[in-house]
Amino acid sequence: MQTTIKSPVSFSGTGLHSGTDVRLTILPASAESGIWFRRTDVTDSDPLIPARWDAVEAAPLCTRLVNHADVSVSTVEHLMAALAGCGVHNALIEIDGPEVPILDGSSAPFVAGIVAKGVRRLRAPLRALKVLERVEVRKGDAVARLDPADSLELDFLIDFEDAAIGRQERRLHMANGAFVHELCDARTFCRLSDVELMQANGLALGGKPGENAVVFNGDEILCPGGLRYEDEPVRHKMLDALGDLSLATWPILGRYTGIRAGHALTNQLLRALFAQPQAYRVVPCSADTVAKLPGAGINRADLAGLPHAA
Repeated sequence: MQTTIKSPVSFSGTGLHSGTDVRLTILPASAESGIWFRRTDVTDSDPLIPARWDAVEAAPLCTRLVNHADVSVSTVEHLMAALAGCGVHNALIEIDGPEVPILDGSSAPFVAGIVAKGVRRLRAPLRALKVLERVEVRKGDAVARLDPADSLELDFLIDFEDAAIGRQERRLHMANGAFVHELCDARTFCRLSDVELMQANGLALGGKPGENAVVFNGDEILCPGGLRYEDEPVRHKMLDALGDLSLATWPILGRYTGIRAGHALTNQLLRALFAQPQAYRVVPCSADTVAKLPGAGINRADLAGLPHAA
């Protein structure tokens, strides 16, 4: 069955790129609603923005959604990953600014808040997007690909010159709470050489190394307390990928492979998929299928050991 959050949960913080303080609240929604954002600070235009692949607007270093009235909300990927990873299919997200707060740089605070409130089943059957044949997009040496599979699998490879990052690869079946246990607390990261450039271009204005981002410089990790995982960067890229893939609007049954891929390439992959109707089918979910989806069976016990656990 489709789900929504049982009761509202709110978060406050700073936007990573804008540096603007913002508050958002996840509200329950009815079946077949999907995920929507409502800009409560917008009063002279349509404030509703769909969390959907075809509402994505090109933006550097994040995923930005925009509606027909050019009202937007950015850096939605960590929140979207949390909703998908907790199995929430319908929600209204009220936000009083243009960017989702970065919090600690991961999805863990969102996950803790959602799980603390609980997920409610709705009286409507759940459907999934089943990948039937390979779809692939490339840009330079970056690749994003979807292949047929019976459940959602993520396979990601990154390769950086900085020795503290280097080459990392990880593969996960996203069933049995894998997102909550393995990915949700992996934080966003960047290279020190990129920080000044980003800030000169009006980005990363709310970034605070150690508080909401991990910064690398060659073989150094500029983060008090070090990493949460030895391969935290690739785990975070997988977190981002889940958030971006959730914009397909249905849970995906397929294997996603990302090789040096980012937000833009994953969105291009979804656009390529939907441009090829023979490559997918929307199918009803049996009980066995639902049990394999991200978020199935998650409860408070799964938060043990996570930062910001409720």
